[in-house]
Amino acid sequence: MLDYDFENSVGFWVITAANDYQRAINDELAPQGITYRQCQVLGFLALEGPLPQHKLAEHMRIEPPTLVGILDRMERDGWICRENDPADKRRKLIRPQAAAKPVWNKVVAAAKRVRKRAARGLSSSEMATLKRLLACVQQNLKTVPSAKEAG
Repeated sequence: MLDYDFENSVGFWVITAANDYQRAINDELAPQGITYRQCQVLGFLALEGPLPQHKLAEHMRIEPPTLVGILDRMERDGWICRENDPADKRRKLIRPQAAAKPVWNKVVAAAKRVRKRAARGLSSSEMATLKRLLACVQQNLKTVPSAKEAG
């Protein structure tokens, strides 16, 4: 009745693997009192530096009001601060604070453990191929399909 060839679906394999990876990270962090969303906030700040709140929500693929609750808790715990953006006073920049450093160290340690588990049984050549293939999939999805491809 509901037919689809999941075995040949790039999306199925990528999304399933990403969900399993996220679950493994969450399972590592939960006993330490760190949520996956808090991990994401710190990760994007580590990757890009201070970010406007709306940009952080875009990166995390969540609605800005949902992010507010996460940031409120992180600010209360001293992990982040919200500052006026010098370029636009209407915007708030999210910046990590010194209290986030030990939390980030736990996140990095958990990420390394999960990375090691995920790569178990893969050679360095296979890992390089996996990265290259996933980068290709990402690039393909960033380009707008032509009318011929879309049809």
